Amino acid sequence: MPRLRRRGLPVLTLNRLVPNALTLLGLCAGLTAVRLALIGRWEMAVAAIAVAMVMDALDGRIARLMGTTSEFGAQLDSLADSISFGVAPALIVYLWALSGAGGTGWAVALVFAVACVLRLARFNTGLGAAKVFPWADRFFTGVPAPAGAGLALMPMVWSFELGDGLFGSAWFNGFMLAGVAGLMVSKIPTFSAKRVKIPRSYVGLALLGVAALIAFLVSTPWVTLGVLGLGYLVSIPVSVTVYRRLQKRAALHGETPDKSSDQV
Repeated sequence: MPRLRRRGLPVLTLNRLVPNALTLLGLCAGLTAVRLALIGRWEMAVAAIAVAMVMDALDGRIARLMGTTSEFGAQLDSLADSISFGVAPALIVYLWALSGAGGTGWAVALVFAVACVLRLARFNTGLGAAKVFPWADRFFTGVPAPAGAGLALMPMVWSFELGDGLFGSAWFNGFMLAGVAGLMVSKIPTFSAKRVKIPRSYVGLALLGVAALIAFLVSTPWVTLGVLGLGYLVSIPVSVTVYRRLQKRAALHGETPDKSSDQV
């Protein structure tokens, strides 16, 4: 009888492991944020979620630059995001402000976590993908998971500078969690930074802006993060207006959608 040949595991070079390692580092940061919240280290918990956001922003881009994108990496990224930006923020906000609200507070935390998972499942399966215009790649459908996590933690971030008061109340945090959950699963168009292109003549100014942002994050981290969160909230109605304007222009010029959107 012919001998069965064993199929060996594919040989992976080190560079192919780098993006997935960043994804796992982000996952560990998200879980560490929960541990820090359990011992009352709220500022460090928010910082850990911020680290997870940075890792999430880097892993996909590095994978594309290195030509190491894979289905495994895409699935791993979504699974890590569901924990770092869905489960972790929900638990942190619950422990910080909603635990005194009993079952209602826990229910709101569950709604947020479930909304994040549903959003990521929609991305993985392409559920609801429709033919769209080429310029639609500039937008996400709904608020992306990392941005949703940041918005959910905004009351806590502002409380570090302005005190608990309003920002530490259960009803305010519950309203914020529920609202962000709705935005994540909605079909509201939001700006996507992935498609932003900077002309060469403005590269110097862009780098100066990045340097200024880093300087403010180091010197006044909570005010800077709070302002960034407010800026993102303001950008949502602006993105809706811009999207509708582009839709009207496309209709006037008789443009027809020619591809499916994956910007979810």
